[in-house]
Amino acid sequence: MRIFLAGATGVIGRPLVRLLAAAGHEVTGTTRSAAKADALAQAGAKAAVVDVFDAGALEAAVVAARPEVVIHELTDLPDSSNADAIAASLAANARIRIEGTGNLIAAAKAAGARRMIAQSISFIYAPGREPHVEDDPLVPPDTISARGVHALESAVTGTPGLEGIVLRYGRLYGPGTWAEKSTGRGFLHVDAAAQAALLALTRGGAGIYNIAEDDGEVSIAKARRELGFDPAFRAGS
Repeated sequence: MRIFLAGATGVIGRPLVRLLAAAGHEVTGTTRSAAKADALAQAGAKAAVVDVFDAGALEAAVVAARPEVVIHELTDLPDSSNADAIAASLAANARIRIEGTGNLIAAAKAAGARRMIAQSISFIYAPGREPHVEDDPLVPPDTISARGVHALESAVTGTPGLEGIVLRYGRLYGPGTWAEKSTGRGFLHVDAAAQAALLALTRGGAGIYNIAEDDGEVSIAKARRELGFDPAFRAGS
């Protein structure tokens, strides 16, 4: 299958490229840095050096790749877990979720892609009974971060002619993240996050799925049932 992976050099993108290539898919992955193109090639993907905010260049790259499925793993988060650095990144990350997602959807439609898989977050639910299921209410879009999540999910699941799948990931840990292991509830290993995106290529209907560890914060019953998701998955296991 032909896949266009936006965010191929990110925390989830890196293990996902390897999983996609190992499964025999033809992968085109984006990076904003020409210096990272060789690493993508070594991992089994064709590199597209493009910025998601350059709508014309992005559309040209996606159309050239002729993907059947577009995967959206783009974020703009700092390398540091410092609270000030994270707070400063919120606007940039929201811009990706709003403007970047819109550009990527337009490019996917222009290329004739049939399905789009996009990452969201599972720690966005409004306070209430747990574990949260996918149709529980989210916190209102009163903050810039929440506005970004609401916009992304609405755009991905509400675009006519595109099977939109949203993966609400837990708080990430593992290689490339800020944490080596989970430190509470609602966490998710990056390998399991990547595996969920791989599964969503061919499984599950359009809609939203909680993708996290089975610890009582969110229900992952739908993802287990429809995607075959297993939070214990680790690359090489």
